[in-house]
Amino acid sequence: MSITRRSFVGALGAGFALPTALWSQSDPVLQAVRSTLYGSNSEFAEGMAYLVARGNPDVVPALLTAMRYGRQRSNEITGVMRDLTGETIGTDWFDWMLWQENNPQLTPHPSLIPFKREVLLGIDSNFDDFLRPEYLQPEKMKIRLEEITWGGVHKDGIPSLDNPALVPVSRAEYLNDSDLVFGVSINGDTRAYPLRIMGWHEMFNEVIGGVPVALAYCTLCGSGILFETQVAGRSKPLVFGSSGFLYRSNKLMFDRETHSLWNQYTGKPVVGPLVSSGIELKQRPVVITTWQSWKTSHPDTKVLSLKTGHRRNYGSGVVYRDYFASPELMFPALVDQSKHQQKDYVFAIRQFGAARAWPLDAFSKTRVINDAIDNKALVLVGNPDKRAVRAYERKSNQFTASDGGLVDQAGRKWTMTEEALIGPDGTQLPRVAGHISYWFAWDNYLGDAATVYPG
Repeated sequence: MSITRRSFVGALGAGFALPTALWSQSDPVLQAVRSTLYGSNSEFAEGMAYLVARGNPDVVPALLTAMRYGRQRSNEITGVMRDLTGETIGTDWFDWMLWQENNPQLTPHPSLIPFKREVLLGIDSNFDDFLRPEYLQPEKMKIRLEEITWGGVHKDGIPSLDNPALVPVSRAEYLNDSDLVFGVSINGDTRAYPLRIMGWHEMFNEVIGGVPVALAYCTLCGSGILFETQVAGRSKPLVFGSSGFLYRSNKLMFDRETHSLWNQYTGKPVVGPLVSSGIELKQRPVVITTWQSWKTSHPDTKVLSLKTGHRRNYGSGVVYRDYFASPELMFPALVDQSKHQQKDYVFAIRQFGAARAWPLDAFSKTRVINDAIDNKALVLVGNPDKRAVRAYERKSNQFTASDGGLVDQAGRKWTMTEEALIGPDGTQLPRVAGHISYWFAWDNYLGDAATVYPG
């Protein structure tokens, strides 16, 4: 059966076990909101009547939380939200979440914090590491609490791979030539991390070529981003895991030292002790390509072993098969689909004080694109069949493809490596970090702040 947003959300709501708790007598709004999940039928009816009479839509974010987990009362909850907003949206939690994202002017009632904490800590008490009340005040967060959603797993329910075992090419018989891998090379240390394994773990913490790094792979938004984890002013590299939470269908990762939540897409802390730190993780180049292509170009590469310490079905094309094959999103996120479909692939760069995306299908017309981001001239070399794109600075050169390499306007051949373009006279043009992503994630997080190659 293919995964759709409605079947997934419905499955989460069905049979959800909620904790019992003491009624709050001090805040009638919180008492009314809690009646949705914890109250008797008469208490629920009284609570909803109170909210309608009160007439303020500031309780809609809390009612949306209740709607997701109290599906047996979703019709009545929806009726209250319609009365408060004047909207005629149906009874679908997904559609109401899109409405909420599209109405950022709506300030939630303060009762959202204790109510949402109670519900989420009832799923996993370890979520308290991230959801301390002192971190959830709107002025202390970089994202909206009302848009943080549970992704269906507990803290570390998607376990990271920390310094995992690697094997040489000769011992990677489990891989098919067509399997996609994340290819990384730092200071001559070359590694391959198959997507069929990383889809189950979504994070590795490693030291590659002497550089501490983490690959943050958000399967839902199709992006694997390689970050340096040694941050100025901190004695030890940050180590990351998966929190179990999402924001606009993008994973929120966390660092194990402070338990701050981080935006996987931007490499910035968004909730918790590090929010005001000014930290933005530096990106390193990573490429997605086929195992055949990577091992041919890098015969001495090491590759992730199947012995991860976890029991998973690491078969080819198994993890997230239905989601990857579907045009639908599993979780709500607004997206402009006037020019690109929400799960079209783009290659994304956020460097040099600017951001730009190149649709992957642009490389079906030409494998080499001479372009620029802000005032920095770039050349991009892509292959949509392999989902592979590499970007380099090009200065004043204009490149074209030739025999698997590049030639400049003078006809001189340049060699592509994972770290630089190398000219016949030894000149090196550095590689520029970027990553593949679904269009919806790029559009949702950057929108008008970014440009898109028209191709």
